[in-house]
Amino acid sequence: MESLRIHEVYQSVQGESTLAGMPCTFIRLAGCPLRCVYCDTPQAIPLDSGETQTFSTIFTSLSEPKTPLVLVTGGEPLAQKNCISLLEGLLSMYQHVQLETAGAYDISKVPTQVSIILDIKTPGSGEVGRNRWQNMQYLRNNTEIKFVLTSREDYVWATGILQQYDLASQCTVLMSCTWGSLEPQDLVEWIMQDNLPVRIQLQLHKYIWDAEKTGV
Repeated sequence: MESLRIHEVYQSVQGESTLAGMPCTFIRLAGCPLRCVYCDTPQAIPLDSGETQTFSTIFTSLSEPKTPLVLVTGGEPLAQKNCISLLEGLLSMYQHVQLETAGAYDISKVPTQVSIILDIKTPGSGEVGRNRWQNMQYLRNNTEIKFVLTSREDYVWATGILQQYDLASQCTVLMSCTWGSLEPQDLVEWIMQDNLPVRIQLQLHKYIWDAEKTGV
């Protein structure tokens, strides 16, 4: 019987992406092979941080959706091979299904109806070498590319990637500030100066609740 290691499931509002502010069910899978310097969910990095649940248990608990949107996140959700089957099952239950992935894994098998939030790792993340550039050929109009920036250097690097792959013509591009490292005012100024076709993204939940609060 198929199963997944689940770190937590809870309801809140989506704090990021173009659907920020929408009531959302978060399914956070346990385990992540990356070690980003700014990770805000280090508690979900160990695979044993959660509990193993069968698909029967997972889908029974979600049989009466409380939100129009569900987000599968982590950890790194695609590190678990059964993540794709989970996404397929969720499509029949929710109006909107999102997957947030670091992009270190192949996204070609993700169902086309799922909106992928693809987090391209910048040099400042400490994990730029894990980017799977083959994923650029699988971008869709419902894909959202996310750059989490730690500095001006990260911004310049991300601008180069934006142009190299002509990302803005294929999907929505989001630029986000690492909390406490880069001021949103500076990022807005740079974007305006360069006339970049991107959207600035703030981590909404960190403004609604305490920046260190989890499970929200």
